[in-house]
Parts: sequence; C-alpha cells; structure tokens
Amino acid sequence: MRAIVQDEYGPPHVLSLGEVPIPTPGAGDVLIRVHAAGVDYGVWHVMTGLPLIGRLGFGLRRPRNRVPGMDVAGVVESVGANVTAFRPGDEVYGAATGAYAQFALARPGKLARKPAKLNFTEAAAVPVSGVTALRAVGQVTADEKVLVIGAGGGVGSFATQLAVAGGAHVTAVCSTAKADLVRSLGAQAVIDYTCEPLTGTYDLIIDIAGIRPLALLRGLLTERGRLVIVGGEGGGRWFGGLGRPLAVRLITLFTRQRLGALIALTRTADLDALRDLIEAGAVRPAVGRTYSLAEASTAVGDLAAGNAPGKLVITVE
Repeated sequence: MRAIVQDEYGPPHVLSLGEVPIPTPGAGDVLIRVHAAGVDYGVWHVMTGLPLIGRLGFGLRRPRNRVPGMDVAGVVESVGANVTAFRPGDEVYGAATGAYAQFALARPGKLARKPAKLNFTEAAAVPVSGVTALRAVGQVTADEKVLVIGAGGGVGSFATQLAVAGGAHVTAVCSTAKADLVRSLGAQAVIDYTCEPLTGTYDLIIDIAGIRPLALLRGLLTERGRLVIVGGEGGGRWFGGLGRPLAVRLITLFTRQRLGALIALTRTADLDALRDLIEAGAVRPAVGRTYSLAEASTAVGDLAAGNAPGKLVITVE
C-alpha cells in the first residue's frame, strides 16, 4: 500500500511517500481503509523527536512506528476474531496507528460510527482535536465567561463551538488571519494577539499550545476560575513546554483557582458524544485546508507554521 514513511527524526522532509505492507489485524484490531486523516501536533512531535523526553514513548533513535498519523476516517476493511462492535463496510472515525496510509489499524475502543452529516474529510478533522476540546471545555453554564487562546486552530475551533453550545460567553484569541473563522464559529468577542493585549476576567481559560506566563493567565481568572492547559510549545529540547503543566499542578495546591493540564485520549464514548453534537448542528469541523497523501510533509509544515486556520486534513485516494 502507499503510505507516508519516516525512518529518522527531523524537519518535514523526513516524511516521504513510499510502499509498505498492508498491516495485518490482530484478534482485537480493526483494519480501516483510510479515506482521510487529520494533522495534529502529535504528528509534529513524533516527526521532530522533540522534546527529547518524548522519545521514551515513540522511539529512542528513530520512530517506533514508521507510518505517522492518528486522526482517521474511513471504512472498515476487516476485523479481528475478538471484535464485535464493528464489521466490514462500517463507516468509522477515530484514532488509529499509522493513519497516513491507504490502510491503518485501530482498536475498537478508539473508534465510533462516522457522523452521517459529514463526509470523510470532515470526519477526519474531528477525533483528536474534538475529543481534546470536549474534555477541556467540560461543563459550562450560561452565565460563565470563557477565554479560548488559540481559537483558530483544530482544538480551538472545537473548544469555541462547544463553549458557545453550552451557553457561555466566549472570547476567542487568534491571529488576524483567523478572526473571521472564529467569529463564524460563534465567538462573541475576538482578541487579535498580534496587536491587542489579553484583557478581561474569565471563569474558564483554555490555553492551547500556549507559552504565556501562568501569572498572566491567573490574573485573568476569577477567584475560583478554571485554567486548562492543552499541550504546550516552546521550552528546551529536553522537556519542551512540559514545565508549565508541572508548575500548574504545584500551584493549584495553594490557590482557590482550579488549574490543570489536559492529556485527552480518544475514546468511543467521547466520539459518540461529538457525533450527537454534530448531528444536532451544535458543532461542525472547521477544515482549513486539505492535502493529498504525497503532500503530508507540507501539511505538517503548515501546521507548525500556523499558516492555515482550522484543522488540516490529508485525503487518501
């Protein structure tokens, strides 16, 4: 099958189109014929091997999995002997191993039925970013004020919509180029970080891949406000942005504010909840740009550069 392969860590050019064997599903696996795959920062971290501590999970000298990609939407090709939740021909979406290929393996607990309202390209934009946003927003009420930092990206576009759907007043932080997108997603106010400071007081702040000082963010929270850090960039080669999540866990012991760092795993229950919201019209994937499989390296480079609004998706023919 055609697939994107990676045999070393480095910049986008380490991703190349090649031929690899079709994976064989084990007893508990689902083999998916991939129609589309999403682009997320996890792919960038595995591609670069940064921060270095991450290599304990994805390979010390080279990537353990040659084929990158997690977000997936496609059709079940075959299932292992122990799989009962899905059968060949089912249209599914979720998280897989090696999604940047014509076929990929996934566990049933990381898949769900694809929303009928979405095509495969749209569905591939949902799993990782949508589930992360769902966990980050949690339960909001109509009288709450929410600040979404990084609202113009994959996670941020979902977080903005989920908070709006919950009845909150949402202020979105993004660049000038992404302001129109976040307004279209329902944000009542927009702060262009390229020329405006962060102002206001909020019950919930969702900081996506941010590098702003925790003291600044805490100063924008109410006395019992909530801060959720999603990912984190910057920092050194060894630990990257992990310092902020660790600091949050320490500071929260000494304040009434609730501070936390989020690592969300894709699960069927969350995918089902997102499908219900999508079918009800409360949430929609904001696909910013699509790429062919051969253009995967360009897609990951554009993601890292912040060049496109919304979620980037690779289509697989």
